[in-house]
Amino acid sequence: MYVLERYFHIQSENSDHSSAESDGESEAEQVSVYHKLLATFKTVPDANNEEDDENESEEGDESDEEETGSEGSQEGEDGDHTAGGEDENDVQDQEEAKDTAKQMLGQEQPDGADTSSDPKHGASEEFTDVKHESEFSLETNFMDEGSGDYNADERESSSSVMVSEDPFKQHMNKELEEKEIENISARSKSTIQLKWPTLGQLVFSSSLQQPRTFKPDKEADLKQLHLHRTLESTWPKVNSQFLPTLTKQNKHPFTLLQKELFCIMNRYKDLFYPERTALGNGEEVRHAYCLHAVNHVLKANAQVLSNNAKRRDQKPTVDNDDFRDQGLTRPKVLIVVPFRESALRVVQIFISLLESGSKKQIDVSNKKRFKGEFGSDPDEKPPNLKRPEDYEAVFAGNIDDHFRIGVAILQKSMRLYAPFYSSDIIIASPLGLRTIIGAEGEKKRDFDFLSSIEILIIDQADVYLMQNWEHILHLMNHLNLLSLESHGVDFSRVRMQNLNNWSKYYRQTLLFSALQDPQINSIFNKNCFNYRGQVAVRNIPLIGSISRVVVQLPHVFRRLEAESSVSVIDARFQFFIDKVLPEYRDAIMSHTLIYIPSYFDYVRLRNYFKKEELNFTHICEYTKKSGISRARQFFLKGEKQFLIFTERFHFYKRYLIKGIRNLIFYELPTYPHFYSEVCNMLMATASGEEATWTCTVLYSKYDAQKLAAVVGVDRAAQMLQSEKNVHLFVTGENE
Repeated sequence: MYVLERYFHIQSENSDHSSAESDGESEAEQVSVYHKLLATFKTVPDANNEEDDENESEEGDESDEEETGSEGSQEGEDGDHTAGGEDENDVQDQEEAKDTAKQMLGQEQPDGADTSSDPKHGASEEFTDVKHESEFSLETNFMDEGSGDYNADERESSSSVMVSEDPFKQHMNKELEEKEIENISARSKSTIQLKWPTLGQLVFSSSLQQPRTFKPDKEADLKQLHLHRTLESTWPKVNSQFLPTLTKQNKHPFTLLQKELFCIMNRYKDLFYPERTALGNGEEVRHAYCLHAVNHVLKANAQVLSNNAKRRDQKPTVDNDDFRDQGLTRPKVLIVVPFRESALRVVQIFISLLESGSKKQIDVSNKKRFKGEFGSDPDEKPPNLKRPEDYEAVFAGNIDDHFRIGVAILQKSMRLYAPFYSSDIIIASPLGLRTIIGAEGEKKRDFDFLSSIEILIIDQADVYLMQNWEHILHLMNHLNLLSLESHGVDFSRVRMQNLNNWSKYYRQTLLFSALQDPQINSIFNKNCFNYRGQVAVRNIPLIGSISRVVVQLPHVFRRLEAESSVSVIDARFQFFIDKVLPEYRDAIMSHTLIYIPSYFDYVRLRNYFKKEELNFTHICEYTKKSGISRARQFFLKGEKQFLIFTERFHFYKRYLIKGIRNLIFYELPTYPHFYSEVCNMLMATASGEEATWTCTVLYSKYDAQKLAAVVGVDRAAQMLQSEKNVHLFVTGENE
């Protein structure tokens, strides 16, 4: 009775589910928990057909075209006589979630038919799985006596030392006190710096106690890592592709990078790794976090099944509080990835980790359907496209960015397309989550399935900056809130931290990105409350991307002053129109490309150019292919003096813009290598004009990270500390 009263009390105190740090979001719901506590959730989104209105662009006179599958290419467009693309007057707010059709949560009919887009599929069936309900139910199953789970549980029962050393049980069984929760909420952290052989410079912070130095394990012994028994045998084989020789697999089943990353993951500390690259270590990182996720799920489910058996053998009248082994809802792990191809690779790793080479393969439900919906046809891509290697790596396979899928794992079986409330792991894109989480005021929305997430993995976070970062912020504001419905949970099995609304202090967040960015840093610093502490990799870029500029080009960096990171937006615009633009108004400064990272800055500048009746054209991520071709031709022939060009268009298309003589970086690029890529476009300009080329870059003190990534940390420090506002560097043969 006390448990239910405690739950009711917290529910009444938390009727507004939004975080205090949300940007004015209020998620108060008019729902009576008293009347619906034991009811099964039945309100679901309608299943409407989603149209893929993908934008195609063409490469000038070339015939090669491709579809980006980006969020930017799914938004509305209208014609423009100059660039043929976007709205002339209104700033698009990029809220794809409001314009995209709602989908079901991947419910499958008994015959295996996909009902995710069937509007007739009943709402009452949203979270029921009649065909596999008994097979994958944690509540009604018991541990198989012949399984490794059963044997491991028996061994642990007789060895208190083994239980006490298991990182999973250490983390989940820790009982925090209210004073400790207050310390974490106060965000008062102690910080130390560590230096590891492979990861490099680490910053370890903790709110509960003074952080202590810890080092990576010298030898990655699988037994010492307390991996689930199944994974002890499968991991060396699955990871062999990254290991130098077969002879070292059993003794050293991790690469040097994986060993250090997994050391932090396995200690259940939050981790931010900003050096994950699609071309380099991306798959190594993916395998490491998949191992951690599966290990966590197998251990959690084994604990539930074991306690089921103990409760079965217990007298009905005995009230035992020792079986608290669950959250308010079943999903434990949330993996956020940008494209279907990424989800496909994650699931393939899961299957490999659960299969044993000498035994029968595990039973994977809906595997054929999954490959059909998440795989790609190799013949779909035109063979004549020429793009940088990193582009090919990021946009490989199926690049649709609207999806979500539940995965249930139980002993020797895996269920794909499991209803969310019957899933252990949810794999989804930010857009896929946004369309089901919904917004305040929408009748059909749901985020209870996020209430008990224990591990949050955000992979390729840099890509979301190019999609819609608001979706990530929206997700973070709806994580680990008390659920509005009970969803059939047995409250006697729910952990006290979940009932106390403390689950966010136990959630581990793993954040992987190709770069350090203030918005990504903010997520890690403000939305991670793990009592175990946070570890961030903070290596300094000694050599900037400017070193990869191969053309002989003077680079003029002009510093602007601003009082805050908010006012810098207006300060940059005023500085540009007052100080920079007048120098380029003369006809002699024709063929000027203006590179703008922010779409909103792009719209502001475009509208100003129209008001001033300047001779310009423009290209952004919403511009139609006919507009792109026309704008490029106008710029190449000199019929238009200026070309305003967005970073997101470059990210999704990577077209070579010909005819550039003067470059203006309105703001430093998000991706450092974009700086050298755009500068090197001048090579496509006719020879003999090199002496007249110019490059101007605007920066402020709030661009310190981006500046260091472009010019190197030493130059950046000098530029930020110097009293001079103009700095000149020359690249090329005569540098």
